[in-house]
Amino acid sequence: MTQRNFFHRPFLLAAVVCAALLGACGTPQVQDYAKETPVLELRDYFNGTLDAYGIFTDRSGKVVKRFTVVMTCTWKGDAGVLDEAFSYSDGTTQRRIWRLTRHADGRYTGQADDVVGTAEGRQSGNAFNWAYTLALPVDGRVVNVQFDDWMYLMNDKVMLNKAAMRKWGVGLGEVTLSFTKR
Repeated sequence: MTQRNFFHRPFLLAAVVCAALLGACGTPQVQDYAKETPVLELRDYFNGTLDAYGIFTDRSGKVVKRFTVVMTCTWKGDAGVLDEAFSYSDGTTQRRIWRLTRHADGRYTGQADDVVGTAEGRQSGNAFNWAYTLALPVDGRVVNVQFDDWMYLMNDKVMLNKAAMRKWGVGLGEVTLSFTKR
């Protein structure tokens, strides 16, 4: 091994480790929003009927699909049901029924037929962060895609939602939604 290669490898390794650490430092945490108002209470906001308007953008930022959602939401204690009826710009429709549980430590978990395993979420201040794997139909097959889903309560009627989609850590695109409570 030449002297140049000997010194080059540790430098390269150190650069990769530093980049990974800096990337981790820049990731928002739900606790970052603890002082933001209005304070989001999921059981209050997701109760009744809501309308949502959204877009899916690919990794270049191009809008690939537009959609609307009508949500009917109910809670009994710490158990909630969010019944979502999607209508897409290409004329297709979809339905997802979330079954949510609020836990004593403030966590939320959720399940739906097209969610792989259990979704995990936390609320703080006006924000809610939700992570889950969705079995997404793509070109006649199903692809498991990870979602990092962020919701921000703007006022008692409006919430904004931005979700990053990844597969094997690679960004595929984003979903952006605006919820309006009736």
